[in-house]
Amino acid sequence: MDEIEQYRKQVDEIDEQILTALCQRAKICKTIGAAKKKKGLPVRDVSREDEVYKRVKKWAIDFHLNPLQVEAVYREIVNMCSAVQQ
Repeated sequence: MDEIEQYRKQVDEIDEQILTALCQRAKICKTIGAAKKKKGLPVRDVSREDEVYKRVKKWAIDFHLNPLQVEAVYREIVNMCSAVQQ
């Protein structure tokens, strides 16, 4: 296996880890959605979403990633997780 293939294999493994984490996040968010429904709360909580974006942008800087790109990714993740709460 050449060097590029070895790195691609590592990327594939990381992609699987990311998807596993997304699945876990979605399951927890589904449970949160059920709790919100019992309390009559809306699915979306803009202040909580803003906290998430602020936190991940700080982490992005700490990890030397582009904070705007990370925020864009997390906006999609939050949208996905909001959809499972419905």
